[in-house]
Amino acid sequence: MGADEIGLSGAQETLLITLQAKAAESALPDSLLHDHFAADAMRRLGQAAQRLDVGHDMTIGIAMRAHLVDRWTQAFVARHPDATVLHLGCGLDSRVFRVDPPAEVQWFDVDFPDVIALRRRLYPDRTNYTLIGSSLTDEAWLATIPDDRRAIVVAEGVLPYLAAEDVYDLLRRLLERLPAGEIVFDGYSHLGLQLLRFNPAIRATGAALRWGIDDPRMLERQVPGLSLLEEVSDYDPSQIERMSAAARIAIQFFSVMPMLQRMGRLLRYRF
Repeated sequence: MGADEIGLSGAQETLLITLQAKAAESALPDSLLHDHFAADAMRRLGQAAQRLDVGHDMTIGIAMRAHLVDRWTQAFVARHPDATVLHLGCGLDSRVFRVDPPAEVQWFDVDFPDVIALRRRLYPDRTNYTLIGSSLTDEAWLATIPDDRRAIVVAEGVLPYLAAEDVYDLLRRLLERLPAGEIVFDGYSHLGLQLLRFNPAIRATGAALRWGIDDPRMLERQVPGLSLLEEVSDYDPSQIERMSAAARIAIQFFSVMPMLQRMGRLLRYRF
């Protein structure tokens, strides 16, 4: 598949960063994700999908993040086997295949129409799996989501690219539509956003990072009904050992300074 056939730019093109990382990590002998769908998608996309510089440390970091979000999603559907899973800004993530929920779960992947069109070319269909091509800030798509089931909303690698008011409006609309459940996403402090802007892979896409969250409790005030369940900035030491020596030293340094430790973390809320 040629570059013109992929046709992504800006924030949309960042999906190639996570796809490339998950495919590369899954090729390692000690893989955490075993994401063979991502590996196959990268093969089919060809060289056009590999122009971004995703190094080894970033590859491991993205895999750790994805694995934890997968675990949260699996735990939720285990407790609620007739749940709705709403995967926002799904990109080319094969989470639905990694999690492999029971057939009673209704799973929705939401992203821009051109991203959804690309997904249809790369991934198979499955029972109770629906693709929605829409901007997350468009209010119309949410009306198609069931309002009578507990839901887990997953937004990995997407909210930082939205404006702050768009994030809050989206979360409020989700709480108005869905009866109860959880929302999980990665959140970066404003310092973390500043440092991410220097990441070579992100800079190459031209994507703009907009929304930062310094205090997770702040979101409870901005979006009444949300309650923080979990904030994770520490990852499995055995996975950190897979990174370079320089990365391990940096992570150890960050761990003793709260402001640096909270630059990037995974957040889980109940509603």
